[in-house]
Amino acid sequence: MRVIVSSELASVCPVFVGACIEATVVNTVHDDALWTAIESLGESYRNTLSTETLKDISAIASTRRVYKACGKDPSRYRPAAEALIRRMLQGKELYPRDTLVDLINLASMRYGYSIGGFDADKFCGDTLTLGVGRSGEPYEGIGRGIMNIEGLPVYRDGKGGVGTPTSDNERTKIGLDTTHLLVLVNGYDGSEEGVCKTAEYIQELLRSHCSSDGGRYFVYRMETDSFQKL
Repeated sequence: MRVIVSSELASVCPVFVGACIEATVVNTVHDDALWTAIESLGESYRNTLSTETLKDISAIASTRRVYKACGKDPSRYRPAAEALIRRMLQGKELYPRDTLVDLINLASMRYGYSIGGFDADKFCGDTLTLGVGRSGEPYEGIGRGIMNIEGLPVYRDGKGGVGTPTSDNERTKIGLDTTHLLVLVNGYDGSEEGVCKTAEYIQELLRSHCSSDGGRYFVYRMETDSFQKL
């Protein structure tokens, strides 16, 4: 899979850096050890963060800034990482989905990056392009129905939008039958170190919980399809 960051997105976030992970996996309904890790992280956050201070986490703060630069209210269309941690801090239950989705959510909450997880076999074509949502652009968010993605950063394949930092698209969502996983870590803070740590943590989780070798990942930036696999 090629991933391209368009000049349209780079104009509002020239420091953007992302990581793309591809792996062969086995998904399951639930993993007790994974949920123990999620609950432990929630307890730690409740002791150290509030619903206001979580906005100061670098990865979250930078995503919010990009939303505002694109004309979107980040308090109305919250980035997924912020929304998940906020639920934890409010003592609200996080709903188990399946092991792949849950581990992506854990990585997102641990590092603060909004992370897209997809069934790679559902993509149209072999290229994803990160741009900005347009007025009236069709998009069905997972569990959200039809979404207004105008002003949201959005990845598009050959058919249309597949992922935003608020919600991924129903069309390419992960299921229990997913065996070819693609994950995108979005570093609007420009921290290659943070993005790589997150990607490597996801690989670790895949090895521990999804009968995977962790796959490979590459780092990408503006207007390039060149990469070094790690």
